[in-house]
Amino acid sequence: MSSIDKTSTPPEDHVVENPEAAAAAVTAVDPRLLVREQGLAGYISEFKRKMKAGDLGSIPVVIGLAIIWIIFQSLNSNFLTAGNLSDISVAMVGTGMIAVGIVFVLLLGEIDLSVGSVSGVAGASFAVLNVTNGMSEWLAFVLAILTGTAAGAIHGFFFAKIGVPAFAVTLAGLLFWNGFMLKILGDNGTINLDSDGLVAKLTSYYFSDVAAAYGLAIAATALFFLSSFYGNRRREAAGVPSRPLSDTILRTVLLAIVSFAVAMVYNSYKGLPLAVVLFIAVLLLTDFVLRRTAYGRKVFALGGSVEASRRAGINVEMIRISVFAISGTFAAIGGLFIASKIASANQGAGAGDLLMNAIAAAVIGGTSLFGGRGRTWNALLGVLVIVSIQYGLALEGIASPVQYMITGGVLLATVVIDAVTRKTQKTAGRA
Repeated sequence: MSSIDKTSTPPEDHVVENPEAAAAAVTAVDPRLLVREQGLAGYISEFKRKMKAGDLGSIPVVIGLAIIWIIFQSLNSNFLTAGNLSDISVAMVGTGMIAVGIVFVLLLGEIDLSVGSVSGVAGASFAVLNVTNGMSEWLAFVLAILTGTAAGAIHGFFFAKIGVPAFAVTLAGLLFWNGFMLKILGDNGTINLDSDGLVAKLTSYYFSDVAAAYGLAIAATALFFLSSFYGNRRREAAGVPSRPLSDTILRTVLLAIVSFAVAMVYNSYKGLPLAVVLFIAVLLLTDFVLRRTAYGRKVFALGGSVEASRRAGINVEMIRISVFAISGTFAAIGGLFIASKIASANQGAGAGDLLMNAIAAAVIGGTSLFGGRGRTWNALLGVLVIVSIQYGLALEGIASPVQYMITGGVLLATVVIDAVTRKTQKTAGRA
């Protein structure tokens, strides 16, 4: 039997179905190596390659946010004031927390329509346990969050074990949990929270000392530099491409500029909001889980291909259940922040545009509806766009129907970009 030369070139009559994709596959270079060898020219080459391949990342939403801010500032000079920007950042946290959970579900290529109702149940549960029944705030707080975890796990069970489509399960959950919330609130329908209590302080407490905001900016910058620096050192030790030190320093400087600018804005108003600190902490934790742990890699793998994940030994059912439990947990956390904002739990909690805004925030921020691509930081960008639009239109006295129309238009544009990006990546052999 003659040996086969696995390194031989294909015969001349071999037909390549997609020569452009083949060429791209041959010439693909790790971006870190490209930057290390070519410096600024490497950045430009990598940027052009990403644009050609449809790998837009967060560029569209960042540009869109800048345009939104410029437009509203030109219409009303109060838009970019420290007070308004601080209010926007606090108002976005409730919806943003829910959007973080939605990101996990979207990474599987699924949807969770129950998060609005689950958030309402969490706020109502806390109010009933603490205010009506006299339970301690911390215990009621934890149990309220666990109601969201349990609700999400139930949805995940029916989806993963029974095989009911996620859309149908969570739609049923939307109706069930909304009815459950109305039931436990009782005939009165509204329970006011202690204005000085634990939940109320989630959105009303500010660190007035200027050192708090600047200290957080320093900590964030230092953490980013150390993480990048030691990450590159590990790559160099392993013999794989890594970014040069100059690249790490440049990125750190840019982050420092943004961080200290934000700190200055907060210190020009009431100080650093507790809600923003907690939201950033959640984003850091969830981003670490998705990008740096085996569990996160399994979630991405499952979003790419269920069958391939199953053959790789991944427990598909447990990952699905856990993801919906995470979604329910963050829906409950978001519901508590929303209850904190209005200092009460009422029958309207979780209704209106909350569900659509949470889903839109995740998608607008850059998480793909088709699964397998996204980061929890996308929730921050997306909810910032939505709340900026809401506050900008409110300053102009424009009614809610127009806000819905504009938000819907932005969401549609984002989904179109996502779909076009996927087609471009497939053409380039990258999807």
